[in-house]
Amino acid sequence: MPVATPDQYAEMLDRAKAGGFAYPAFNVSSSQTINAVLQGLTEAGSDGIIQVTTGGADYFAGHTVKARATGALAFARYATEVAKNYPVTVALHTDHCPKDALAGFVEPLIAASEEEVKAGRNPIFQSHMWDGSAVPLAENIEIAKDLLPRIKAINAILEVEIGVVGGEEDGVQHEGSNEALYTTFADVDQAVQALGLGEQGRYIAALTFGNVHGVYKPGGVKLRPELLGEIQAQVAAKYNTAANPLDLVFHGGSGSTDAEIATAVANGVIKMNIDTDTQYAFTRAIADYMFKNYDGVLKVDGEVGNKKLYDPRAWGKIAESAMAARVVESTRQLGSYGQSKS
Repeated sequence: MPVATPDQYAEMLDRAKAGGFAYPAFNVSSSQTINAVLQGLTEAGSDGIIQVTTGGADYFAGHTVKARATGALAFARYATEVAKNYPVTVALHTDHCPKDALAGFVEPLIAASEEEVKAGRNPIFQSHMWDGSAVPLAENIEIAKDLLPRIKAINAILEVEIGVVGGEEDGVQHEGSNEALYTTFADVDQAVQALGLGEQGRYIAALTFGNVHGVYKPGGVKLRPELLGEIQAQVAAKYNTAANPLDLVFHGGSGSTDAEIATAVANGVIKMNIDTDTQYAFTRAIADYMFKNYDGVLKVDGEVGNKKLYDPRAWGKIAESAMAARVVESTRQLGSYGQSKS
C-alpha cells in the first residue's frame, strides 16, 4: 500500500486510541531495516510507523558525508516506493531532533514538504519530532509553539517530549535516574496552555515515567506507567474534556514488561518507539550466521570460501527475517497485530 496520507495517518491514530492499542514505530538506518519492518508488519497484519533519527539519516546519506536532510529524504523516497508492494499502511516520521539539529534536519524537511504541498501533493513525512528535553521547559515549549503552525500547514503532526528520557539516543543524552525522569502535571499544563489540545495543530506527546533509552537489566529502571493516567485525568478535569485527552508516545521501552506496556497503552499511548530490540535481533542473526559458517564466509587455511555464503544477500535475508520476527512481537505487545485496515 502507499504510504499513509495525512488523513489516513490521523485515522490510524484515532483508531488506535478508540481501540485501545498502539502502533509500533521502528527506527531504521538502511534499506534492509526498512524491508524488515515492512516484512514484519505484513506478517503481523499490522499498520505501523517507520522513523529515522539524525544519526540514521546521516547513515542513509553515507557515513562519510553526514548530510542528514539528504539522508532523510532518501529514506523517505525509498520507503515510499517499496511500501507500495506490501499490503499494510505505514507512516513516515523523523525521530529525536535536538535544538542544535533543527536547522540541518527537521527545518529543511518541513521546507521540502511545504514545496510538495504547494504543488498539490502530500507531505514527505507524516510527522516530525522536536526533542526539547535538553533545554529548559519554557524554551522547549516555545520552540514547539513556533513549529506547530508550520507542521499544521503541511498537514503533518508534531511530536514533542515533555520530560526527560534517560540514557542516550543519537547524541541526546541524560544521565541518572531522578525526578526529572517523571513528567509532572505542571509540566504538561504549561505545554497544553501553549499548544492547545489540537485546535492549533495536532501533536503527540512523549511524557516520561522513568523511561530510559537503550538496554537495561530487569529492575534497573523504575517505570510508573500509571503516572500517565494520573496526568490525563488532571488534564481532562481542568479542560473539561473526555478521558485521555492527550495522544501519547512511549519512548525508552526496551525491556519493559507486557504489563507495563499494557498500562501505558490503557492510559493513552498510541505510538511506541522500537529501536534497541530490533537492532539486536538484526545483528544477533548475523553473528549466528557468521559463527556457523565461518569457514565459508572466510578464506581459511588457503581455501577459497563459499561465495554463496559470503554473498551479503545470503546473511542479509536472514537478518531481515530475524528483525521482522521482532517486529511481529512488538505488534502483539501493543495490540496492533491483525488491526490493519489496508
